[in-house]
Amino acid sequence: MEFSASYTTVECHTGGEPLRIVIGGVPRLPGDTILAKRRWAREHLDHVRRALILEPRGHADMYGAYLTESVTAAADMGVVFMHNEGYSDMCGHGIIALATVAVAHGLVARSEPETRVGIDTPAGFVEAFVAWDGRHAGPVRFRNVPSFLHTRDLTVVTPSFGEVTVDVAFGGAFYAYLEAAQVGLAVAPSRLGELVQAGHEIKHAVMAAAVIEHPLESELRGIYGTILSERVTDGSAEQRNVCVFADREVDRSPTGTGTAGRVAQLLARGALALGEPLRNASIVGSVFTGRALEVTRVGPFEAVVSEVTGTAAIMGHATWLVERGDDLGAGFVLR
Repeated sequence: MEFSASYTTVECHTGGEPLRIVIGGVPRLPGDTILAKRRWAREHLDHVRRALILEPRGHADMYGAYLTESVTAAADMGVVFMHNEGYSDMCGHGIIALATVAVAHGLVARSEPETRVGIDTPAGFVEAFVAWDGRHAGPVRFRNVPSFLHTRDLTVVTPSFGEVTVDVAFGGAFYAYLEAAQVGLAVAPSRLGELVQAGHEIKHAVMAAAVIEHPLESELRGIYGTILSERVTDGSAEQRNVCVFADREVDRSPTGTGTAGRVAQLLARGALALGEPLRNASIVGSVFTGRALEVTRVGPFEAVVSEVTGTAAIMGHATWLVERGDDLGAGFVLR
């Protein structure tokens, strides 16, 4: 056998959502900003994304990250996130997992009871705090980039679900938010196929109907995903949601950036107070807690700085090989 490439990864999950962190086998990502590094990765490393995220090494719902050098003085590292369709603007579950790995593996100087990890992302600088008792990494809280309600009560028409009204909010990426009941669904594994179809159709209907762009950075644009939610009355959380993003990918976690955007949306609508926690459950039952720490502005938008808390687990380390002549090994998706 002759191998054309070898990649080393750390395998994690946050609330059930995977993160495959590439730590070996790729060159340094050049660029003075994370957005520039992301552009370079898109142009020069997309074959690596396909090989590690798609089948047969991954699957349609796999998620990954490249570690990079930091680009701001406050950061310990940078990150470029990737998925089945391409590359993300930010990722909350990924920040929680990456910070956990950084502390557990001693990539940063550790302190008790919390260790700070500064991370540069395409959306901006994020500061994470990992519980550390001297032996184990525990829950992670991260202070996110400013979040804001971008568009209120936008009505669009979908092929299968008819007319739907959504809010669009930014929590590191842009999401369309609606109650699942609006399309006759519940946030339950048994309805997953219908939820995916609804999320996919709504995302594309919103993108066709409106220009969604960050006022300070034009590369942060478009709808990343659709978040369908419902109220929870069993005491486990205040709400349950599912995020359908990228190419019909389903987040198993409550979605960290989505939780931040939801906090901003609810605060703007007067349904959540500054500092009030929002316990947000995922479709598999994992929970993130989000809260607005302070108010700010992003261009013309009233915004909040949110904190999101969750827990990640490290599952293993892997070495992936690419054999010359293995055409299917280059990556494919089968649904």
